[in-house]
Amino acid sequence: MAATEELAFHEFEEATNLLAETPDAATSSKSELTPQGHVAVGLGGSYGVEDEVEESDKTAVLDRIKGSLLPRPGHNFVQNHLRHRPDLYGPFWICATLAFVLAITGNLTLVLAQRRDPSIHYSPQFHKVTVAGIIIYCYAWLVPLALSGFLWWRKGIRERMGPYTFLETVCVYGYSLFIFIPTVVLWLIPVPWLQWFFAVLALALSASGLVFTLWPIVREDTRLVASVLLSAVVLFHALLVMGCKFYFFQPLTPEHVAPPPQDTSLLPNPSLIPTSPRT
Repeated sequence: MAATEELAFHEFEEATNLLAETPDAATSSKSELTPQGHVAVGLGGSYGVEDEVEESDKTAVLDRIKGSLLPRPGHNFVQNHLRHRPDLYGPFWICATLAFVLAITGNLTLVLAQRRDPSIHYSPQFHKVTVAGIIIYCYAWLVPLALSGFLWWRKGIRERMGPYTFLETVCVYGYSLFIFIPTVVLWLIPVPWLQWFFAVLALALSASGLVFTLWPIVREDTRLVASVLLSAVVLFHALLVMGCKFYFFQPLTPEHVAPPPQDTSLLPNPSLIPTSPRT
């Protein structure tokens, strides 16, 4: 035991002497100059770098969201925004937010209808959260999977075609769904033609972004295949919008409408009805 304590004491004394000889060594590991000229303070100088990387990731996600909202001809989402660095953070939370917004606004539609008409019976429909999540996530993953597989198959036939990777296709589809989040909120306005106007506008912007992104690839194929493929992309997008509109914002079914109260004051009293005498 005494030998162990003496050894520990000598190690501490040697460390003290080393710090006395090189006083700058204690601060060099906690304060480092990053390549951008910022000082990173923390254990090993990693906190500042991590904060800067996280901030740059948030900026990239916001830039990709803006790019998905403003598609234009000649503007490739993969080349101008992804830059072959796809992420799953943005698409995952966009799909999750859209699923919850669909379920919540679908329930709020019945609540607002009940306030306008007290005869409507409302009960919370929690199953819509599950249904919305299944629909959105299946669409955001299965459709890009089928599209990527088809493009890779066509690449074997048309060697000049260079399809995007599966993660890039998922990223494109995920960010294209962001515009439907404010659209679904606007569907709370109880004006049918205005709801369909917002639906068509959002569908046009979202689908055009997909078409402009896929066109540089499919144009290397035959005109028939390119036309059929882009038409299928737009058709599936339209089916998603129409399916969500009719399911989550469907007209009230008869079970949600309470029967009108009957006026029992005019009904005859059974005790006052005369009965024929028995023979």
